[in-house]
Amino acid sequence: MKTIEATMAGMVLNVLVEGNEEVQVGQVVVMLESMKMEIPIESAVSGTVKEIKAVIGDFVNEGDALLILE
Repeated sequence: MKTIEATMAGMVLNVLVEGNEEVQVGQVVVMLESMKMEIPIESAVSGTVKEIKAVIGDFVNEGDALLILE
């Protein structure tokens, strides 16, 4: 299992992938809002989305799991 984590604290604006979707390295998977800026979160690994932990509108801290890939 591989985890995609928040790179900074912020609010989840959008989740750009769905369960069982293939994700590639460098693909933007989640958009966060921090300090009134939109922050794209890119995948550092390739894999298949097994679990989406990010919920639109939720606040996440740096290091929180956003997606679980297999």
